[in-house]
Amino acid sequence: MNIQIFGKAKSFDTKKAQMFFKERNIRFQYINLCKKEMSKGEFENVSRAVGGWEKLIDEKAKDQDTLSLIRYLVPESKEEKLLENQQLLKVPIVCNGNRATVGYQPEIWKKWISE
Repeated sequence: MNIQIFGKAKSFDTKKAQMFFKERNIRFQYINLCKKEMSKGEFENVSRAVGGWEKLIDEKAKDQDTLSLIRYLVPESKEEKLLENQQLLKVPIVCNGNRATVGYQPEIWKKWISE
């Protein structure tokens, strides 16, 4: 198991995700998106794993101006703009190889563990 948790230090769901894996003695790598953003390759892999970049958007993000801009861009530009503005990503993003989840998803993580 190769778990990566992309999150934000102030996110309650990110802290819960970290606790989920700690309680089960599963090692993980935590990446604070406020300090180090996802690379384009990581972003594309996660987007593909969750079924599209649209599922990565946090509709409750503080930066509503940029969120509105993304909504009105031509479809070809939306994904690139989200990559440039990762503060709009819903967290935690938990990756396990080529699989990923967005948000707090303990039921899915339990399946990963039992495999």
